[in-house]
Amino acid sequence: MIARPIERFRPAELNEAQQRLYDELTTGLRSRDPQYFSIVNADGGLEGPFNAFLLQPALGSALQAVGAAIRYETKLTDRTRELAILVVAAAWKSEFERHAHEPIARAAGVTNAEITAIREGDDSTAVWPDANDRTVVQAVRSLHECGDFDDELYDRVVAALGLPGLFELMTLVGYYATLAMQLRVLRVALPQDLNCSN
Repeated sequence: MIARPIERFRPAELNEAQQRLYDELTTGLRSRDPQYFSIVNADGGLEGPFNAFLLQPALGSALQAVGAAIRYETKLTDRTRELAILVVAAAWKSEFERHAHEPIARAAGVTNAEITAIREGDDSTAVWPDANDRTVVQAVRSLHECGDFDDELYDRVVAALGLPGLFELMTLVGYYATLAMQLRVLRVALPQDLNCSN
């Protein structure tokens, strides 16, 4: 049996809890950002991982709140956050995360060469002359590969981000890995405006 994508929830058919979550997603902080892609399609359905959140609104709401906190309430710079998200996307081979966040990363100053390096797993000094950027890329890759750091990398991450930043980075990695898994298992397709070839 081939797994099929979950059906998109129709706004008119949402129950009360689903409607509350739908409203949180469509009128909250995310709606005030520059829109690199719409989380709502032409029929009013939610795109990407957000449609799946409606399967269990209590958990979906909690995930939504974690995602919003990572995006709007941490001390991580936009550049650091987007570098980390793209490393998670590469590690999980998450097309949705890659396509959704590459434009945001570019707006945060991440170059096409750096995006390519992340896709290819290149964390060399030649690509990443900035020690903090290199540390973030290596740290996220290490979290994916072994769920930990060696002492030297731990010291570099704390020096670059501080202990609160380390906590924020680990939370970001866990959140986006969760989304990548949900997107894959639930066979969530790319929205029309994200279907591109790069």
